[in-house]
Amino acid sequence: MARTSFEGLCCWLDGAEAGALDHAVLEEELDTRGRDLLRQMLQGHLDLRALREERIEGVTDADGVCHGAVEPGHVRPLSTIFGPVSVTRLAYRHRGHANLYPEDGQLNLPEERQSHGLRRLAAIESARGSFEEARAAIGRTSGVVLGKRQVEQLAGRSAVDFEDFYAARSAPAALAGEVVVLSCDGKGVVMRPESLRPHTAAAAARSENRLKTRLSKGEKANRKRMAEVGAVYTVAPQTRTPEQVMARSGEDDAAAKAPKAANKWLIASVVDDAKEVIADVFEEASRRDPDKACDWVALVDGNCHQIDRIEAEAKARGIEVPIVVDLVHVLEYLWKAAWSFHAEGDPAAEEWVQDKALEVLRGKATIVAAAIRRKATALGLDASARKNADTCADYLLAKAPYLDYPRALTNGWPVATGVIEGACRHLVKDRMDITGARWGAEGAEAILKLRAVRSNGDFEDYWRYHLDRERQRVHRSRYAGEVLPTAA
Repeated sequence: MARTSFEGLCCWLDGAEAGALDHAVLEEELDTRGRDLLRQMLQGHLDLRALREERIEGVTDADGVCHGAVEPGHVRPLSTIFGPVSVTRLAYRHRGHANLYPEDGQLNLPEERQSHGLRRLAAIESARGSFEEARAAIGRTSGVVLGKRQVEQLAGRSAVDFEDFYAARSAPAALAGEVVVLSCDGKGVVMRPESLRPHTAAAAARSENRLKTRLSKGEKANRKRMAEVGAVYTVAPQTRTPEQVMARSGEDDAAAKAPKAANKWLIASVVDDAKEVIADVFEEASRRDPDKACDWVALVDGNCHQIDRIEAEAKARGIEVPIVVDLVHVLEYLWKAAWSFHAEGDPAAEEWVQDKALEVLRGKATIVAAAIRRKATALGLDASARKNADTCADYLLAKAPYLDYPRALTNGWPVATGVIEGACRHLVKDRMDITGARWGAEGAEAILKLRAVRSNGDFEDYWRYHLDRERQRVHRSRYAGEVLPTAA
């Protein structure tokens, strides 16, 4: 049939009808006809394999029961990227036990009707855009019509081996003299009510929406579940001065002197909490530097719970991991304090922030905090006017143990959390905050894992690993002995 179709396609291309088409219509016709030709070729190959399948003696299931009765002609459907085909194979039977199909294992057929090729498309497209967009993209690419729920299920099935893959793989080793950087942050994801954490669900149940058609300010917090995001990367240390860090554009090539992140590894989860994600981050760092030969440093935005978890994880492992609070967050507090002393848009505010930031970078955070309070008092500011100044001073005092910028700059460590901030944006926000999206925990977790493995540049290696794990789960685990191949 495939050979006949191929000859027919060649004749059509040689004929007057095709000769009268412009290239765009010709492309569309070849795409449709060519896909069906490929479907027929796949079907022909599967039929040939059915004719060539030989009986295997002593096929025994995992319970040790021999399936001695062999019955030909058992057919199952398979929806592929080329269209629907059928697979005919021998069934190995024993009364009271499920049939065994060794040829299914040879082909590594999935449990569901959709092929691994369609599952791969679902994984790629669902990680890129909405499930509806993924459904449409699969239709354009393969001509196969799937429901949105089917796409979500296929994507979820694609992500099940994420943890095992990274636990088994060889991580890029940190080079001598490099710094291993660990970082974490969180980003809220709007969830369906049944997928909220218990305390958030209870708060949501107690709240009453002020508007009928949308959530008002303050109401969204009780509709979200925190996605914990972690990152590990290495940098070649670059010693800098406070002046280089704070250099304005054109004054110094400070950006070129900043340490550059290499071999980034990201993880995100709405199911695991900060403790578990931070433990995963430490595991990845250990894979890169198992002997702790390099400096390790943790970069955070100041979140107290994250700091506590990093310190607890480091203590449990018996290692020292200095924690550095992101300089950009410090600058945000300084700018807020500046408006307690300067009018909006006053250029003097910029000079004031520059001066205070340099002092903080020199290790004088507590002195800066005291100076801010004194200035607010000297100016006689009331409670409302000095609120931001006091907030900034409180922040500097509370985070002072983690503002050892002199040590960080001398050792060439980074002092900004740009990597983890970017990860929160492109791993979580860009996909999970699509307008109108309301997530279940399982669906959100699968998409975050798929986005992480793609962002890490590991998708192809992961997919090969996933297919071999599927062969083990779906097929090899059903047999006693080596009936099936041991590798995909």
